[in-house]
Amino acid sequence: MRSSLPPASLLISVGALLFTSPACAQSRDAEDIYAQFCASCHGANLAGGSAPSMLDDEWVHGGTDADIARVITEGALDQGMPAWGPALTDAEIRALVVYLRERRAGYVRRPDSLPMPDSEHVFNTSAQRYRIETVIDDIDTPWSLNWLPDGTMLVTEKSGTLRLFRDGELSPAIMDTPWVDSSGQAGLLEVAPHPDYARNGWIYLTFSDPQVNAAGDNVSFTKVVRGRISDGTWTDEEVIFAADVELYRRPGGPHYGSRIAFDDHGYIYFSIGDRGSSEHAQDLGRPNGKIHRLHDDGRVPADNPFVHEPGAIASIWSYGHRNPQGLDIDPQDGRLWDTEHGPRGGDELNIIEKGHNYGWPVITYGMNYNGTPITAETARDGMDQPVTHWTPSIAVCGIDFYEGNAFPAWKGNLLVTALAQQHVRRVVIEAGQVVEQEVIFEGFGRCRDVASGPDGTIYIALNGPNRVVRLVPVE
Repeated sequence: MRSSLPPASLLISVGALLFTSPACAQSRDAEDIYAQFCASCHGANLAGGSAPSMLDDEWVHGGTDADIARVITEGALDQGMPAWGPALTDAEIRALVVYLRERRAGYVRRPDSLPMPDSEHVFNTSAQRYRIETVIDDIDTPWSLNWLPDGTMLVTEKSGTLRLFRDGELSPAIMDTPWVDSSGQAGLLEVAPHPDYARNGWIYLTFSDPQVNAAGDNVSFTKVVRGRISDGTWTDEEVIFAADVELYRRPGGPHYGSRIAFDDHGYIYFSIGDRGSSEHAQDLGRPNGKIHRLHDDGRVPADNPFVHEPGAIASIWSYGHRNPQGLDIDPQDGRLWDTEHGPRGGDELNIIEKGHNYGWPVITYGMNYNGTPITAETARDGMDQPVTHWTPSIAVCGIDFYEGNAFPAWKGNLLVTALAQQHVRRVVIEAGQVVEQEVIFEGFGRCRDVASGPDGTIYIALNGPNRVVRLVPVE
């Protein structure tokens, strides 16, 4: 594991304190406020959701009462935490600090000791029955799962480590992988083998690239590289995409994306979040808030939609995205789909089309974390509507079209993970429309990624507790 910055594993972040204006009236009970506004991000029990746990006494900006109150009041913009002083009275801030202290004092379990799935228990859904097996239970914040042709699993850890899992054993860290910024929402993100890996050996990574700009500031941004693994070492690295360092943002903070999808024509698609600068999502001269398309070696396709537009970044395929952390191609019709985090509400499922504008932040079904509106518009001419949206937010994350045979009733369905709601849902799609949804797995931690294994079983990467589990069919 290698990181250029110390990990900011637990902090009060973007979703931390979601309150209405104190101008409306009487004092509010801290527990009720937390339940109403905070639980969707930090979890109903404060153990973490799309935002980190508040129960571990790991405070990036100091752990005294004064430090916590100061961060609540002033925010920490570099970590994606807004200032909540205008939305809270001093008394409410103090009450919240006391509430956090009380909850921490009563927290006796370690954060990785949440329920271990019982491999003998049979879970029933509307169409399939399954058991849960724990595959890996000693791993540091798994972010992405994928497979090599021989059945070896590739796993990224947010902190910066790439590992292999084969024959029931998790490898040591692959040596010489890229340095990463792992603070805030940054880290080693997606891993994906080339579709023709058996012939060329290429493996692709997306990660938060730490750099120093011309002013001497530490900055980071999403980067895409490919390389090979030889004798436990990352070799032959080539850059597929890297932005101009002067467009990089401060380290850590929110919204890096990032997922990868390959089509059948030799193109790679990858997502980059808006990095907390929502206005950049509409700016074709900025790479953030976009889905990009390149040849698998990083060359720009001649038919990309903005190749000939002055000032536009030529790799852009679509724009107006907030934080796409799910990306996959439907094997039945070749359509590209994404899922992306909304703000408070408005998580989206989209069909991604060439050159289309998905509206963020001009249109959205969500609102600001403090309850104030972002915009009154949910639709505008020239901006695509989501196929569906989840309000309140489920903190949608990785997705996978199920192609295996172990669960025949689910074949062709889209599996969607949720961090805050801690579940995996099955989404039935017909003719580009969602016709059914069912939660098929929940209650064992934040679900970061889902992927069909070579044997057709379904693997899920869990954060808090940090595990990889799989669903095994039961007749």
